Amino acid sequence: MLYALNIWLFCRMEAPRYKRVSPADGGEPQRLLITEETASVRPFAVAAVLRNITFTQERYDSFIELQEKLHQNICRKRTLVAIGTHDLDTISGPFTYTAKAPGEIRFKPLNQSQEFTATELMSLYKSDSHLRHYLHIIENEPLYPIIYDSNGIVLSMPPIINGNHSKISLNTKNVFIECTATDLTKAKITLDMIVTMFSEYCEQPFTVEEAEVVYPDGRMCVYPELAYRTETLSGEFINKKVGINESAESIAQLLTRMCLRSEVSGEDGQIQVEIPPTRSDVIHACDIMEDAAIAYGFNNIVRSTPRTYTVANQLPVNKLTELLRQDLAAAGFTEALTFALCSQEDIADKLRKNMAEIGAVHISNPKTAEFQVARTCLLPGLLKTVAANRKMPLPLKLFEISDVVLKDETKDVGARNNRRLCAIYYNKSPGFEVIHGLLDRVMQLLDVKPGRDQGYHIQAAEDSTFFPGRCAEIFSSGKSIGHLGVLHPDVISRFELTMPCSAIEIDIEPFL
Repeated sequence: MLYALNIWLFCRMEAPRYKRVSPADGGEPQRLLITEETASVRPFAVAAVLRNITFTQERYDSFIELQEKLHQNICRKRTLVAIGTHDLDTISGPFTYTAKAPGEIRFKPLNQSQEFTATELMSLYKSDSHLRHYLHIIENEPLYPIIYDSNGIVLSMPPIINGNHSKISLNTKNVFIECTATDLTKAKITLDMIVTMFSEYCEQPFTVEEAEVVYPDGRMCVYPELAYRTETLSGEFINKKVGINESAESIAQLLTRMCLRSEVSGEDGQIQVEIPPTRSDVIHACDIMEDAAIAYGFNNIVRSTPRTYTVANQLPVNKLTELLRQDLAAAGFTEALTFALCSQEDIADKLRKNMAEIGAVHISNPKTAEFQVARTCLLPGLLKTVAANRKMPLPLKLFEISDVVLKDETKDVGARNNRRLCAIYYNKSPGFEVIHGLLDRVMQLLDVKPGRDQGYHIQAAEDSTFFPGRCAEIFSSGKSIGHLGVLHPDVISRFELTMPCSAIEIDIEPFL
């Protein structure tokens, strides 16, 4: 922080250059061996050494706080990366990163006076206000990750707790840092971040001693990477985006004050910007432009009227949606707004569909079973709404006009939104005629007349969600836009309902 302030406020010094060095005594680097057992839990690891560091109470507290901050943000609450820091003088390499059954792991954890097995630790920390939030990461795994030194001393059981034997203190001079991870890129960023922040306090400032990591296939990597890279952009680009009028030399100076070493190359105003290992957040020219704007001062940017004159207008699909909402409400239906995410069971099993045949977008790390996929239809949400309001007087007439998400390989993101209209009628009798009448009313509002060529029509169809012989497919201008009918009794019971129910769901985008 002191260096950054001096660079920014007084330009007294240049931004530090971080270097990876070999052991000063000419010996072998510390080595971390990864066994193949880790592949099922946390397959990656990186390591480094801070040599001859000097801790004060303030620096020590800051060191611990930095680990916690990194654990919460870039490490995603230790699910992606877990950091372990150890007093290197209390342990001896090479170190082994492996995975064992919980009952086979036994050690004295941080700040404890007795040894526990991993199974006992998981029970012990269930009531710990801090560590209980991380137990779920490995709790149900058959093997737990564990790191040993050459004498069999446990360094840590990531991502839960370090061993007490290698605990760092104010007297620690050499720190061994290991990061185990499920994401190697995040692990390298995390390691670079923590060693660059505290290499300032080493005997040789801004140097980090390398460590070797050997993977099960024999591949060896040396960490930390501490990679610098160069980005090129023009002063004109920054001036245009920020709304200023500065020379390329002035912009380069502003970026240099932000610890992004910059210089102008050539006569065309191209700026070469060096990205240090501390700035993993800089991934595009726009990030550099933002730093230039910060250095210039947002309050110093002169307010100006945009050169282009535009008038905001509602998207056609939203305008149509608003108009339909008004008339569907006038028809006696109550609008519901349901979650865009749902469980796999909602869109598959409960609707008597096969999940493998549904092009649903899956959430990679769902927090609950209720939000596993993006919905592919609106019907489950309305049925759950009815189930939550079963005590209300019958009939229950609900509708929703919202987006569903469908896989689409032609799109950049692999999926697209599709605006749908869904309505259900829940009563002692199925009320197919009510839903059919609603279809006719919607088509009347859309100015689509009955007919097989340019109009709309329905024809009998089979759909596992609907009762056999009580389902129809809806066509408009010869194209299928949805279904209506009486829901199958199995669907009704799976949503914990007891009365018959009819429903309609159509795509409204063809009518724009």
